Amino acid sequence: MPQVFAYDHDHGLSLDELTLKIGGKAANIATMAVELGLPVPPAFTVGTATCNAYLAGGWPAGLEDELRAQMARLEEKVGRRFGDAADPLLVSVRSGAPRSMPGMMDTILNLGLNDDTEAGLAATSGDAAFAADCHDRFVRVYREIVGVTIVPADPWDQLRGAVEAVFLSWNSDRARAYRAKEGIPDDLGTGVTVQAMVFGNRGEDSGTGVLFTRNPATGENELYGDVMFNAQGEDVVAGTHVTEPIGCLRERMPEVAGELRRYATTLERHYRDCCDIEFTIERRRLWMLQVRVGKRTPQAALRMAVEMAGDPTFGLTRAQAVERVRSALANPPTTLKGRSDAGPALASGLPASPGVACGEVQLTPEDAVTAADGGARVILVRRETSPDDVHGMSRAAGVLTTTGGFASHAAVVARGWGIPAVVGASTVDVGSDTVTIGDTVIRRGDTITIDGATGEVFKGAIAGVEAVVPEVSTLLGWARELGIHVEQEGAGAPGAQGAPAAAVAGGRAPVDAHDAIRALVVKGYAGPDGIASATGCAAEDASSLIEQLVADGLVEAGAGSFRLTAGGRTAGIARLAEDTASWGPANAVAALDAFLALDHRMKTVVTSWQMRSEGVFNDHTDPVYDSAVLASLRELHVEVERWLASPAAALPRLARYGVRLGAAVAAAVAGNGKYVASPRVDSYHGVWFELHEDLILLAGRNRADEVAAGRA
Repeated sequence: MPQVFAYDHDHGLSLDELTLKIGGKAANIATMAVELGLPVPPAFTVGTATCNAYLAGGWPAGLEDELRAQMARLEEKVGRRFGDAADPLLVSVRSGAPRSMPGMMDTILNLGLNDDTEAGLAATSGDAAFAADCHDRFVRVYREIVGVTIVPADPWDQLRGAVEAVFLSWNSDRARAYRAKEGIPDDLGTGVTVQAMVFGNRGEDSGTGVLFTRNPATGENELYGDVMFNAQGEDVVAGTHVTEPIGCLRERMPEVAGELRRYATTLERHYRDCCDIEFTIERRRLWMLQVRVGKRTPQAALRMAVEMAGDPTFGLTRAQAVERVRSALANPPTTLKGRSDAGPALASGLPASPGVACGEVQLTPEDAVTAADGGARVILVRRETSPDDVHGMSRAAGVLTTTGGFASHAAVVARGWGIPAVVGASTVDVGSDTVTIGDTVIRRGDTITIDGATGEVFKGAIAGVEAVVPEVSTLLGWARELGIHVEQEGAGAPGAQGAPAAAVAGGRAPVDAHDAIRALVVKGYAGPDGIASATGCAAEDASSLIEQLVADGLVEAGAGSFRLTAGGRTAGIARLAEDTASWGPANAVAALDAFLALDHRMKTVVTSWQMRSEGVFNDHTDPVYDSAVLASLRELHVEVERWLASPAAALPRLARYGVRLGAAVAAAVAGNGKYVASPRVDSYHGVWFELHEDLILLAGRNRADEVAAGRA
């Protein structure tokens, strides 16, 4: 069975089947070149099955011969020979998985260069500086990606090393972290596309860029992206260079701009969706390098769905539009309305991914993970992000970078994950432990707010009111008309009525403002729904409580949520001290000590739910395995009920944790796995964290000391 396929090979498969066989990049290259007739540099692709075979047993038999045969065909197409010192064919080697993983795996450009072929490239191009630039880029990237000190001079050895490096990048830490976040199976493998090089770094009449057919941040129907002249693609996506907006192409090269717009329209209509396009211009000649359905924010996805389905010439039905954004409708995005008390912005950058995020500054992905594990909301601040940062980005509430454009790594990943992001904030200086903006020094752990819709950065938390984006009501109306059920988070969440009897036996006093204050001491930030869940009152009552506390100066709004003021925290700590005194300090300490053994078991259960074994994520495709984990959770909860009976009898408000934990385990066992550990619902892990925090405070301790002592 063939392992390597030309870009115009007739597989006789649907696009979905072809994507599984050779990867999304190669399948879409074939669509552009063969089906749509767009200008695409010739290429061939090693299939995904060969990647899996290599990872399982090393270099497959016959692969070398197939690579040489396909390279010969590529040489015929281009009119140059691979490794020819007089007129060399250079190639790029690119990854391409069946599911889009932007920037997570490796790419090598300008492959085929050595001292002899550099001289040949210089002679044929008439530009020795250009040839040297390509050679320098190749050596630097090859060393970094393949992991060698000396780059082999033989282009065939270079090619084999590059193909192996792309195969191995499928299991890199960053790729695995991204797949875990996106729910992508680990056994798909990646294709490896070898494509004839075209050069955007051949002078000011050349360039490279990335564009989206619609604004992926807002959904607006406009071309959106970055271009750099006299540059190669890595310069755009790395976020290390200053880019120009795609609109400047109309002034510099109007014919190319018009051609690019026509191709963008062709691709959007073909895929019936927003497209993410990579292109190169070589001496004013446009080449289309790749296309994929573009990552976009939930807000943009909703707007695109409404506008595309509303255009009778587009070909997207209302039913298809609703299905496309079902997950966004389940947890609708919001916009910040009526922002106030923000003061002047400290800095501004590009509004790369909308939404307001408030949290503590962390400067490395590792610190972001640690802080998030401790319950903090984090703003990850970096000069630029790279694929090696995705584990920290996945835990961040927002991302701020000092360099990069709309198509930079930080912007693309943040939009895909719906994380607010501001990029290219050039006045922000990131140090080892501080961020300096003009005369203002912000230390690691200090709070800032970023507005991904305006690009502004503020010190501290800002106030405002959130509103659901308007497209939600339109799409939900279509869903009702079409009989499509959309489950919205919170609408059918399990309530107290499903809690075990032992959990509610202790009873509780009527909810008052003190309950809300205690809840905010424990939670840090919360909205009315969070207060209602924590205290057991109705959402409208929680809203009234918050309004009262805001009027009393004990609570303030921040980033669409609410937190205690300094006076409110003082009042909350005083309420907790009263609880400790009525319970007895020794009893509070004993309860915390007894809780720790249960805590270790709970962490084991949650880890088992998320990981099958060390380094192997649980993709929840094995119902037997998941059932065993849920059985362990049920067993643990029975013991938690027994343990909680005594503390809840002494301090009745603690019974509410039993109600919430019981509801979470019931929902998880009923089939909604989010209720094990998802931060987006009142999950078992989330409620457990609050209970632990409450017990720590009641015992007169703090979490930092407990963590240092290995007790949290």
